[in-house]
Order: sequence, then C-alpha cells, then structure tokens
Amino acid sequence: MTRSQRLAERSDDAVGRRHRPDYQIALYMGLLMLLGLVVMYAIGPQRANVLNNAYDTDFYGSTYFFIKQTMSLFLALVAFVVASFVPYRLLLNNAGKILVAGFIACVALLFFGNILHVDAITQCSLGACRWFDLGPFGSLQPAEFLKFGVLIFAASFLGMRAKQGLINDKSQTLIPLGVVAGLAMLFVIVIQKDMGTGVSLMAFLSVMLYMAGLKYRWGLLIAGILVAAGILFILIAPHRIDRVTTFLSGDASTLDDAGAYHITHAKIAIGTGGLAGVGIGNSVQATGYLPEAINDSVFAIMGETFGFVGLVAILSLFTALLMRLLKVADHMPNVRLRLVVIGVFGWLAAHVILNVSAMVGLLPLTGITLPLLSFGGTSMVFIAAALGLAFQLSRYTVFGSKLKSDEYKDSQRGRGVRGARNTGRRRTT
Repeated sequence: MTRSQRLAERSDDAVGRRHRPDYQIALYMGLLMLLGLVVMYAIGPQRANVLNNAYDTDFYGSTYFFIKQTMSLFLALVAFVVASFVPYRLLLNNAGKILVAGFIACVALLFFGNILHVDAITQCSLGACRWFDLGPFGSLQPAEFLKFGVLIFAASFLGMRAKQGLINDKSQTLIPLGVVAGLAMLFVIVIQKDMGTGVSLMAFLSVMLYMAGLKYRWGLLIAGILVAAGILFILIAPHRIDRVTTFLSGDASTLDDAGAYHITHAKIAIGTGGLAGVGIGNSVQATGYLPEAINDSVFAIMGETFGFVGLVAILSLFTALLMRLLKVADHMPNVRLRLVVIGVFGWLAAHVILNVSAMVGLLPLTGITLPLLSFGGTSMVFIAAALGLAFQLSRYTVFGSKLKSDEYKDSQRGRGVRGARNTGRRRTT
C-alpha cells in the first residue's frame, strides 16, 4: 500500500469524539444468552440420559451440558469485552492477516482430520471433520473463525474500493472478493460439509456488497452464480438431496420417511407447546425423539417449553437486536465502519432466519445453530466477538446518516454508497 493510499485510508476512518455506546446491544445479547442457559439447565439432564443410553456409559452427568454451556457463555462474554476494547483500526488494518489465519486453521483441520486422521486433536463424525478437539477446553470450529476473518476483510476491502469508486470494477473488486468467497465455500461446504455455515457466510457477504453500492446487473449475476453453486453442492451430497426432497414433499412426509423424521418431530414439539408451553423441564421431544435437541433444534424445544408466547418473545429479542445494529450502521461516519456493522447484522440475521425457517418447515434443514441459544461454544464466541465489535463502533455514531448521496461515488455508476433507512436525527446511544 502506497503512502497516499494509507493517508486516504486514515482520512476515511476519521471519526468524531467517543461517546456512550449502545448498551441495548449488550442487553439483548445478554438476555438471549441467559435464556439459552435456562433451557440448557432444563433439558441437559434429558440429553445426558439419551447419550448415556445410546453409548452405554455414565459419562454424561445431569449437569454436564449446563456446565459446558456456562463455560461457553463465559468465553463469549470475554470475547465480547475484548472486541469492545481492542481498537477497531487494529482489526481493520490487519484484516488480511486475520483472513489468512482463518484459512490456515481450515487447512490444518483438513491435514490433521481428513488426511492424517489424528483423532487426538480433531473431531469427525458422519464423514465430516469440522472441529479441533481442545480436550478440557472443549472444541474449536475453524469455519466460525474463517467467517469472522471474511467479515473483517470484506469490510476493509470493500470500504477501500468504495472510496476509490471501484465497487463495480470486475478486476479490482469483484474477482478478488470472488476468489476469497470461493475458497471459503470450498473449505466450509465441500471439505467440512457444512452447508448451513457456508450459506450464512454468503448471505452476509451479499448484504455487504449490496450496501457498498453494487450494481443491480452485477448483483443478479452473482445471485445466479450462487444459486447454481448451491444446486451443485446439493447434488454432490446425498444427504442434502434427501433434505430437499423431504422439504418439497411437505405434508406428504410421514414418520416412516427417514428424511422427514427430524422436521416432523420439530413441528410436533412446536405444536405441543400451544399458547403457553408445557413448562420448563417438561419437554417430551428432548427425551430423545427430536434429533439435536440442544443444538440445531433448540428453537423447537423452546416452542414446546414456552409455547407461542415464548417464541414471540424470543423472536422479538432477536428483532430488537438486529434493529439496533441497523440503527448503528445507519449512523456510522464512514463506509468501512458501516460495512462492519452491516456484516454483523447479516451474519446474525442469516443464522436466525435459516434456523427458524427450517424448524417450522419453510426451508430445508441446514444444520445451523440458533445464535446465542444453541449449545456450542465456537459459534457463540465468534458471534459475541462480532457483536462486541459493533458495540465498540456504536461509540462513534453521528447525529444523522453521515454518508450523503455525493460521498464515495462510484465512478462507473454515478451513485453513492447505499445507506440503511435513516432512523432519525438523534444521536444513537
């Protein structure tokens, strides 16, 4: 990077005085985490009994999953605090290094898991290696680290290109970002066989590109490429074909159809909950009927436990958190910072939409976690870190939408960077 480019980048990142951050981001995140901990305390013993019976062991105690989730919550809070205080410029200026570290982690998992089959440090199941085994410290999923790296890199890269008026330049913007996205999909979807994580990654990248000012014709072309790639990824994996055919069969699916078992019991759980739910600790589906009751299917278990009213409250918390992120993004003083917050918004929204839609039968099952609520540490830690970064950036919001229609113009398009809906002239706090 030349001296002039560094000076332009430094000028682009100029912000006003620090002020009170948006504590509602931390509030909504904390409420969701605590709710997930309560549910884990309630259904953890049932899950432990299922695993003990399945593997003929007494390894899993009644508080095993509650303790593990508590540890994950603590690590997530640490990640949130660290991301809140580490200067955002340090992250953005080292975006390339963070991205490379994410790819190195994925390559290491491929080498030790798929090639050498070192079971001592990797976790593989059903033909997929997705985790490093950290012993008493749990496990680490490199795909989540890679997602965080892609978010930081894309925000920095697109922000610089937007300032230069090159968002729609094929050779300097779209192809380089396409290479990064293609490599990420190769590792996450093809090698690690994690379609849900790959879809969420492409979702927040697409949102960031749109908000950066991508031309509609390029957007349609990219959308077509992603749809074609998605169809290819489905066709090369028999279990994905089963999930799609089960989804397309709709109500014609029965419990005799193995592919329909999961979604059928998810709907039974939500339907059993009725208006007010069966109460904490009274879930039947968590006793072994509903697969992945504490992970991907936790939304259905919450529906059974808390009923329709409880699910509305949970979705309201997610909606409130997402709206705060949009408001912060709309009041960012420059395009790079706006894209960071928009990326966090897209990441969180993609997980919520994909998980909830799958549980109610609106989309095929993708095996994706419900943020901050599902059991598992890596996803919670990195989402909390992303929210911590957005929380830090909320200290630098301005009174109105800083990006005017004549700022960061695209020389090939003649239009400025897109902004979120202006939510008012008052300072975001």
